[in-house]
Amino acid sequence: MSTFHDPRPTAAVVIPCLNEEAAIGLLVADVRDVAALPVRITQILVVDNGSTDHTADVAEAAGATVVSEPRRGYGRACLTGVEAAGGVEIIVLMDGDRSDRPEELPRLLEPLLRGEADLVIGSRLLGSREPRSLLPQQIVGNKVAALLLRLLYGVRVTDIGPFRVIRRATLLGLGMREMTYGWSVEMIARAARAGLRIREVPVSYRARAGGVSKVSGSLRASARAGWRIIGAILRTRLAPPGSG
Repeated sequence: MSTFHDPRPTAAVVIPCLNEEAAIGLLVADVRDVAALPVRITQILVVDNGSTDHTADVAEAAGATVVSEPRRGYGRACLTGVEAAGGVEIIVLMDGDRSDRPEELPRLLEPLLRGEADLVIGSRLLGSREPRSLLPQQIVGNKVAALLLRLLYGVRVTDIGPFRVIRRATLLGLGMREMTYGWSVEMIARAARAGLRIREVPVSYRARAGGVSKVSGSLRASARAGWRIIGAILRTRLAPPGSG
């Protein structure tokens, strides 16, 4: 009896989560429902970053593999998920609040699989977004970060969006250090510094499920996250070449 061999590259979807019980089950179902992908998703990894609600239970019931990372930090949760993904070829990152649309994943994968990019980021500013899905402080923060990336690294992006794809070996080779909200922008900065090709594609963005954002919903939290993002850009620029 012959065994069917699926030639598509393997991929893991990594979803960092903190108290997202209202959204995570629907998001996992969305990912599982995406059809005709050019990759084979072997794992949906929900990284529970110390939730005090039923995020882990809901995610597991929806069919995800739950990875516990009690040490708080968005970047720490992302890295734990990437490490837990094992030998897959491609990492898909998205937030757990169901703002990203998994059905748009083929749009992000195309430049990577065609060998045209090493890191592909979904740009919410180039795409369409529901009212109040991005608050004014988020839009301003994105523009400031994008300006700094252009001035310090020569890379042109419009958005520091969470929905992105990259080969796992490439990501692990970047030597990521930022364990907070600076993770996403540090990835772009380190990729640019390493001479990797960065591509943006427009994506649509919906209002988060389950209430107010833990970051953008508070001016204090937004300011704190903004300083961490700016700090990550500057620290990466000042780090010695080849430092991990």
